[in-house]
Amino acid sequence: MNKEEYTITVYTENQIGLLNRIAIIFSRRKINIDSLNTSPTEVESVHRFTIVINETEDVVRKLCRQIEKQVDVLKAFYNTEDEVVWQEMGLYKVPTDEVAEKVKVERLLRQYGARAVVIRKDYTVFETTGHREETDGLIKALEPYGLIEFVRSARIAVIKDSSGFHEKLKSYESSAPGDELIENEFLNQQEEIFTM
Repeated sequence: MNKEEYTITVYTENQIGLLNRIAIIFSRRKINIDSLNTSPTEVESVHRFTIVINETEDVVRKLCRQIEKQVDVLKAFYNTEDEVVWQEMGLYKVPTDEVAEKVKVERLLRQYGARAVVIRKDYTVFETTGHREETDGLIKALEPYGLIEFVRSARIAVIKDSSGFHEKLKSYESSAPGDELIENEFLNQQEEIFTM
């Protein structure tokens, strides 16, 4: 089987230490994480991890099963690049005097859909979003103008064929509802003794 890029989406409760436990699953298998993002979801108290790796589907399937065994993990999905809508953001710092004098830079920024977020005497910071090829393309285009610094965010992604996780939570709950609460007779007897 050939390796390809997969986006793993993990829905979790917001608990301390969970990121470390998930990272250990990857490091034990010597799998490199290309991109990792955590954020809140549309469901209060549920967080989402978006993890990008290059692996075979068999390995990714096993990883998701292993991740789901973690106590605070609600569900893990994996998708190919074609099954998700994704973006990354890039920030580019360039000398202001260089970009202010060059009309070509303005055309470049329009071509890449970039906009200025900070303009100072000594430097200007531009921002753009897109796929990796697009953010990398702007690096190459700005290098002749004295690119000082560049940083790219982790991938953020939504699954194309998903109706939202809160709908999935409802379906999981209806297909496998939790056990009914059964009162413990021993505890009830102990409470009666203490209240006498």
